[in-house]
Amino acid sequence: MGRILDLVTTSADETRAVAAGVAPLLGSGDVVSLTGDLGAGKTTFVQGVAAALEVREPVLSPTFTLVREYQGTFRLYHLDVYRLDRLQDVIDLGLDEMLDRGAIVLIEWGDAIDSLLPPNYLQVEIDLPPDDGATPGGVESTRRLILTGVGESWAVRWPRLLEASERWRVAGSEPTGGP
Repeated sequence: MGRILDLVTTSADETRAVAAGVAPLLGSGDVVSLTGDLGAGKTTFVQGVAAALEVREPVLSPTFTLVREYQGTFRLYHLDVYRLDRLQDVIDLGLDEMLDRGAIVLIEWGDAIDSLLPPNYLQVEIDLPPDDGATPGGVESTRRLILTGVGESWAVRWPRLLEASERWRVAGSEPTGGP
């Protein structure tokens, strides 16, 4: 699949901080596929990327609008494909055109459209902890983020991603893959 990094954050601000660490690694035509539990923090992650890329307007969930566009140091498209029933619906949204415009595209529920994703992308799975009371930082605020770099372009960026996310790495876990 790719290189895998296991992280834990204990607040929405920390989740945004991880995203802000990822943002400088993103460039024209990059895709970030966000997956995970409902309400886990996919939009929060997008907010962190957008803030780091100097988007000045509020970043809101595109659940009902499907696509939101923002301008910062790059054009950002924030998609939510949760409600779409067919791959053709995503194609009709203009994903290829967004990438052709040199934008960064962040896709909530991106795992539903794996076959449409380019050969190089970053997958960010955000999960809520089990409700067992044993999670550090409290069940409501703790999130587990599993970052997977897919494709060769992420091999080049992997050392910088490791450095940017070191603070949140799960104790005892070693990132898999490498340059």
